[in-house]
Amino acid sequence: MRPSDPDPVKLFVGVLYSDDAPLEKAVQMLTGEYGPVDYRSEPVPFAMTDYYQDEMGESIQRVFLSFQQLMDPGDLAQIKIRTNEIEDELTIDGQRKVNLDCGYMDVCKVVLASAKYNGQKIYLGQGIYADPTLHYEKGHFRPYTWSFPDFKTGDYEKFFLCIRELYKKGRRE
Repeated sequence: MRPSDPDPVKLFVGVLYSDDAPLEKAVQMLTGEYGPVDYRSEPVPFAMTDYYQDEMGESIQRVFLSFQQLMDPGDLAQIKIRTNEIEDELTIDGQRKVNLDCGYMDVCKVVLASAKYNGQKIYLGQGIYADPTLHYEKGHFRPYTWSFPDFKTGDYEKFFLCIRELYKKGRRE
């Protein structure tokens, strides 16, 4: 069998923040790069770890954004590099004010981009790895044993089910 082009996938970004102003600036910068947002989740409290509190403060929230334009999954590494640059551009006094976790979805899975190695991650190039995080089975997204604790809670399932439907619709059009 000869290689073929992959099906396009649905780009999303999970944004951690504790102040609305940097969030809105990040959304503006992301839409400038990746086009219109077709879904924005309600904020979900992020209390799984205190890792980000020194930079962002208390009451950290996460919102997910999905983008209308489908993407080539081979672009994930470059998108992660750009989202890291956006984080840096929004840094104040050496402190990140947003954390941008980009990834993609197809009908079967959710994949995050990561700059950190782990055994399940697949190297994409440019120092970036693909991290399979959720898989779709019998109407639900299921985490893997290695998935981040907040992805294991099911708190994000509504978002991922909504963007899965938007993805399927976008594929038909």
